[in-house]
Amino acid sequence: MAKRLKALAESAGDDSQLASTVRRSAHQIWLAGLGAFMKAQEEGAKVFEALVKEGKTLEGKTRKIAEAKMSAVASRWGKTANEATGKATATWDKLEQVFEGRVARALKRLGVPTNRDVQALAKQVEELSASVRKLSRRKPRGAADKPPAPRTPNS
Repeated sequence: MAKRLKALAESAGDDSQLASTVRRSAHQIWLAGLGAFMKAQEEGAKVFEALVKEGKTLEGKTRKIAEAKMSAVASRWGKTANEATGKATATWDKLEQVFEGRVARALKRLGVPTNRDVQALAKQVEELSASVRKLSRRKPRGAADKPPAPRTPNS
């Protein structure tokens, strides 16, 4: 288009012919612009809808991939956390056993009876109390036949 205008400008000696050519060219450019605008407007809606559709599809695929990755990461972190919790619990249990053993040995050296010792003694006391009650219910031989002997003032 620009070459055509240059050629016309060089060949035309008349300013009016040049002005007319420029006007026609400008009018054609204006019409071409309007046509492009209409075409873009018509096709733009279709293109926009197509882009939205492709975007939804891509979003769905991306979401599935991201969820799968997050699930895998969460699973790995869960396993790691469970392992760490298990190790920590085992360590605390061992520490507690060591502490209880040391305390028990220290108390034994000091002569403090253990809970088991106290329970055994309590059981023996209960058995002895039961035996004493049983024996106290029995009457001695001949005690029912004779009344108690009177007391003398000097005795």
